[in-house]
Amino acid sequence: MDPINEAHVNEPGLVVVDVAAAHDATALAFQQLLADRWATATAERTTHDVGQPGVRLRCY
Repeated sequence: MDPINEAHVNEPGLVVVDVAAAHDATALAFQQLLADRWATATAERTTHDVGQPGVRLRCY
């Protein structure tokens, strides 16, 4: 997994959230929580990197 870098945003704009989870259900449930609160482009499925544990999901 790539390192997480903090950033301060001075004005509104696009935010990208990368989710790493143990399985699909957890990643998709987290995405739904975001979508219920903010305008979020939801993904239909997660991705899995061969040789890495868990799944990944990107929300915009």
